[in-house]
Amino acid sequence: MNTLFIKQNFQHRWLIMFLLFVLINNVVIAQALPKVACGSVKRVENFSSRYVMPRNVDVWLPEGYTKSKKYAVLYMHDGQMLFDSTTTWNHQEWGADEAMCKLIASNQIKNCIVVAIWNTTQRHPEYFPQKPFYSMTNADQQRMLDIGKEKGTPLMGKGPVSDNYLKFLVLELKPYIDSHFSTRTDRQNTFIAGSSMGGLISMYAICEYPDVFGGAACLSTHWTGIFTNQNNPIPSAFLHYLDAHLPSPKNHKIYFDYGSKTLDSLYKPYQLQADGIMKAKGYTPKNWISLEFPGEDHSEKSWRKRLDIPLLFLLKK
Repeated sequence: MNTLFIKQNFQHRWLIMFLLFVLINNVVIAQALPKVACGSVKRVENFSSRYVMPRNVDVWLPEGYTKSKKYAVLYMHDGQMLFDSTTTWNHQEWGADEAMCKLIASNQIKNCIVVAIWNTTQRHPEYFPQKPFYSMTNADQQRMLDIGKEKGTPLMGKGPVSDNYLKFLVLELKPYIDSHFSTRTDRQNTFIAGSSMGGLISMYAICEYPDVFGGAACLSTHWTGIFTNQNNPIPSAFLHYLDAHLPSPKNHKIYFDYGSKTLDSLYKPYQLQADGIMKAKGYTPKNWISLEFPGEDHSEKSWRKRLDIPLLFLLKK
């Protein structure tokens, strides 16, 4: 079979799947709280913002949570996918509660709460790093903006709004969390994590707000930005941005990983380039991990298998 046909078919199928993900996964209606393995979940419904669309925010509190203790905070994207597969569009979950339960119970990590930020119909524009996008030529920007237009669902919307998404996190959500829960508010106890586009926005967050976030976990980082690496200027823009804005290794931790199947099969060459940047900037295994997981695909079930690794890396006592 023609190789080009196979690649185009692969890209077309993934575009359809991602557009379906956006349509199915982003209905912010009344929904039961997720059932968790331990601890509890508090929901802030339709958290309003001056910067982005309102969305639900679920806050996972560990067993025995008390205001007499102070807790680190892990902000995680795609919040409706983290805890309970019976409530998700694809019946998969990260198992974030199970991983946190195990690591806290075994006294391997510091006390921590998880802030699960739901995505919306603007997921791609909100998670796509904005400054790298606008560093590309006008022609390349327009090519990206045209993706999905013929189906009436442009992937990028009117363009990335990730700067506003980060303002929402830093200027609105974090102050709310810190005032309503017993948290450690400093950089060394504030972390951010996500996968795919969520991996990109986590990388972008720690670069844009190095005084706020002390660590970032970027699983299956979607370096391609779209669904192909053919004639794609996006990875180069991301890598140039990372090279120019990577925060100091003296007080930051960064985790990257990727699999080898489905969308993850596109990432290795770009992750290797990112690894070169990390080394050149002085990062070592003490404050940076980059792992390959052969045979793993681009899904919650894969991220669930290895979530304990970045959690332990970021939150270790």
